[in-house]
Amino acid sequence: MTKERKTIYIIAGEESGDQIGGALMKAIKHSAPKDSHLLFEGVGSTHMEKEGLRSLFPMGELSIMGILEIVPHILNVLARLSQTVDDIKKIRPDLVVTIDAPGFNFRLAKRLKSLNIPVVHITAPTVWAWRPRRAERVAGYLTHLLTLFHFEPPYFTKHGLKTTFMGHPLVEKKLWDISPETYRKKHKVKKNQPLLCLLPGSRVSEINTHLPLFLNAVELLKSHHPDIEVVIPTLPRFKDQIEKALKGHGISGYVTTDETEKYEAMRGATAALAASGTVTLELGLCGTPMIVAYKGNPISAAIVRKLILTKHVSLTNILLEKEVVPELLQDACKSEDLSHALHKLLKDQSESHAVQKKELTKLRALVQSASGESPSDVAAKAILESLLKEPSA
Repeated sequence: MTKERKTIYIIAGEESGDQIGGALMKAIKHSAPKDSHLLFEGVGSTHMEKEGLRSLFPMGELSIMGILEIVPHILNVLARLSQTVDDIKKIRPDLVVTIDAPGFNFRLAKRLKSLNIPVVHITAPTVWAWRPRRAERVAGYLTHLLTLFHFEPPYFTKHGLKTTFMGHPLVEKKLWDISPETYRKKHKVKKNQPLLCLLPGSRVSEINTHLPLFLNAVELLKSHHPDIEVVIPTLPRFKDQIEKALKGHGISGYVTTDETEKYEAMRGATAALAASGTVTLELGLCGTPMIVAYKGNPISAAIVRKLILTKHVSLTNILLEKEVVPELLQDACKSEDLSHALHKLLKDQSESHAVQKKELTKLRALVQSASGESPSDVAAKAILESLLKEPSA
C-alpha cells in the first residue's frame, strides 16, 4: 500500500453488523502496513464508532425486519439510501464494505456499480434458505463476498463471484472457554438449581410478542420447578420494560445489559428459551440446551413459509443438519407448549438435555475458518488485498 490516504466506506445495518464492523476495523488497522493512512467513513453504531467511525446517520434507522414491518419506514430508508449514495460520490472511497442488511446494502451496491468502486460484502444472502436466484444477481454488482458459514461459497462461485469463507465472528469470543460457574457464583445460584436464560429478541416487535409468552411459560414451569431462577440478557433500551413485566408476572429474575454477563449467564444456564436468530448459535457455542421459539406477523410468516427451502429455521439445526433443538414457531409458539418443552429439558437426567449437550459440541468446528485465523483477520486480509490491487489497464 502506498503512503497516500486510503478511504474505506463501511456500512452496518444492525447491532450484529456493528459488532462485526468494529472488530473488522480494528483488525484492518492492526494488519495494515505501518506507513499506511487509513480513513473510515460510513454508517455504524457503538462498536464502529469506538474504532473511529463517525456515522452518517443513526444506524438504528436501518434495523427493520419483516416483509410488512418495513412498509411504514420505506420512505425514510429510501431517503437514507440516496443520502448514502451521495455521500459516497462526494468522498470517492477506495473501497466500500457492506455488512449484512441486504435490503439496504444490495440496493446501494447496485447504484455504486457505475462508479467502479469495489464493493466487498460480509455475510452471504441466505440463498440456501430461500430466493436462490439472488446468488446470480449479487454476482453482478459485488466484487468479493465473505461468508460466515462453510457451505455457502459454492452457491456464489459458480456465478463467478469471488467468495471466501471467513468463519463466524462468534468464534472470536471463545464462548466455550467461559466458566459455567462464573454467573452462578456472582448471583448466588446453587450448583444444581435450575437456571433458565430467556432471550425474547432484540427488536421491539419481538420483545412485545415473545416476552409475555415466555413469562407465562415460566409461570407454568414453576409448578414443576419451584426453585427455578431466571436471567434475561437484553439491550439497555428494553431493561425497564422487561423488569416491569417480571414484576407483573410475579417472577424473580435478573435482567442484564452487559455483554460479558450475557455470555456468563448463557454458559451457566441449565437451559434457554430463545427467539430464533443468531442467539441460537451463541447458545450452541456455549453448549446450552435450548428451545427455539418465534412468532411474527402471520402474513409475513405465511409468505416466508411458501418460499423457504430449509427444513429448519434455527442456525444450530441448519449447521448440524438435523433437528437437535426443538423449534416452536408461529401457531406452535404457545406458553403451554413452551413450558412443556422446557420441563422436558430441565427434569432430572433428561435424555433430551444430554443429547443436545453432545450435539452442540460439534458446532465450533463448523464455524471456524479453514486457516484457523480469526474471522476478522481473514476479512481484513481480503479487504487490504482489494486496496492493494492495482486497477486493470
